[in-house]
Amino acid sequence: MSHNLTPRQVVAALDRHIVGQHKAKRAVAIALRNRYRRELVPEELREEIVPKNIIMIGPTGVGKTEIARRLARLCEAPFVKVEASKFTEVGYVGRDVDSMIRDLVENAIHMVREEEAEAVRQKARDVAEERLLDLLTGTNAAGFGAPGERPDRDRLRAQLRAGTLDDGEIELEVSERQGAAPPFMAAFSGQGMEELTSQLESMFNGFMPKKQHRQKMKVKDALKTLTDEEAGKLVDMDRVRREAIRRAEQRGIVFIDEIDKIAGREESRGPDVSREGVQRDILPVVEGSTVTTKYGPVKTHHILFIAAGAFHVSKPSDLIPELQGRFPIRVELEALSREDMVRILTEPKNSLVRQYTALLETEGLKVEMRNEAIDEIAAVAQAVNDRTENIGARRLYTILERLLDELSFDATEMSDKHVIIDRAYVQARLSDVIQDEDLSRFIL
Repeated sequence: MSHNLTPRQVVAALDRHIVGQHKAKRAVAIALRNRYRRELVPEELREEIVPKNIIMIGPTGVGKTEIARRLARLCEAPFVKVEASKFTEVGYVGRDVDSMIRDLVENAIHMVREEEAEAVRQKARDVAEERLLDLLTGTNAAGFGAPGERPDRDRLRAQLRAGTLDDGEIELEVSERQGAAPPFMAAFSGQGMEELTSQLESMFNGFMPKKQHRQKMKVKDALKTLTDEEAGKLVDMDRVRREAIRRAEQRGIVFIDEIDKIAGREESRGPDVSREGVQRDILPVVEGSTVTTKYGPVKTHHILFIAAGAFHVSKPSDLIPELQGRFPIRVELEALSREDMVRILTEPKNSLVRQYTALLETEGLKVEMRNEAIDEIAAVAQAVNDRTENIGARRLYTILERLLDELSFDATEMSDKHVIIDRAYVQARLSDVIQDEDLSRFIL
């Protein structure tokens, strides 16, 4: 989809996959539209307009990550999810905060390279087809012609395009890098060394010779392998790098999860990494700085940062003031109700009920889950969340796995069967777990 969607279109698109959370959807929809508006303002003003970063506040399993991920897919933007608790401040071993931008650029490179390869796919396939025909007409060992005769190239081409040769076998020479990065690379793994490690690995791989070996494969697989190889040759990697950096800078979305884990100030100062130190390291990246990557410098000034956290113990005001100021939009996500659980099970295009029934149907087992069963599953999920740790919609996964455990195991022997799941079925399968609180803590 295009990146110039209206806020209403964005919310409607998110509604197809995520239940509720209208405030959060509105906030990200406005942020996305403001990016499009920024591209239309005069150039001298454009650089001054920075994204209004967002903090999502809400318990686990209510859709924070999914909203950010779906938003990136809608606007075809480079996206990366990081966990704030995995970062460490300067001087301590761990991931440095710049790595989130390097990961974002890697994703952008992959995205643009795939687009460029797709654009030249037909041309690459034509070249690959000729290479494959050279191999097919050069040998009779695989049975692509009568013994002692040179196979007819035009006839083979027609058969290749018709798919009649797909299952034939042929030997193809493929190349791969010889060896792996040397053990000393592991030494460069501390804070601030990730970029040096990446550059050393790239340099090392550039010096390593390519090892050629012959591999037997089906004709259809050989055609795909050759097509991918030729597409790689046709792609202009310099253009890919330029476009990827531009997209990362102008459209990139970084989702910082568990930001509440680094909020607050410690009462004691010991050898442990301080939360405030991590915040101060994150601040320049969110504020706007230039990060060095192996593809070139990347400016973070116009990247959209979406932070999220449960904030059970701390609160957003416990973040250092400078970081608070870089997240001016705050939205609170609501805990899921029983009705929300029912909707999650049935409404989204990729709903859990559709997923599980589709999986079992591959074995020839048709499972019909009635509304009363879905209502009971939602009630169980809500009850277990209330009694134990509230993990939101993720509780539905554990309950459905428990409920369908027997069917999943026996499905291969139940081909052409039709199983109806009603309220009684759910209660019978889950009664022991529901009644025993200790058991529910352990199993669900």
